[in-house]
Amino acid sequence: MIIEFGLGTSLRRADYTDAAAKAVRHALWRNSINLAELFGFPKEAMQIAVRVAVQQPDQVDVDVLRAIFPYGQAQIEVVHGGLDVPRPEGVGNPTVMAQAALTVSFDMERAHG
Repeated sequence: MIIEFGLGTSLRRADYTDAAAKAVRHALWRNSINLAELFGFPKEAMQIAVRVAVQQPDQVDVDVLRAIFPYGQAQIEVVHGGLDVPRPEGVGNPTVMAQAALTVSFDMERAHG
């Protein structure tokens, strides 16, 4: 029902989790998602597919990303992508750029009971 995108960076520490978390927040916090109320579902029923891209996916702590979501069922996938930008002087950590895509949906088939 909704697809949102975000960008996050770690400017000096090369912290892939921090950059990924900023990308997720960028996508999530610029919107007010009222779909649950619109369709009569509890917010916990939101199914949130999260895909985050960084150059070193194994360096991202998925539990930190999951903790960002105040409600809903977040399924998080971290993949190779994003961008590491070397320092102009060639010394030190690169600037890490992460991209995030969030897709929000619901199981529209209600259980009858």
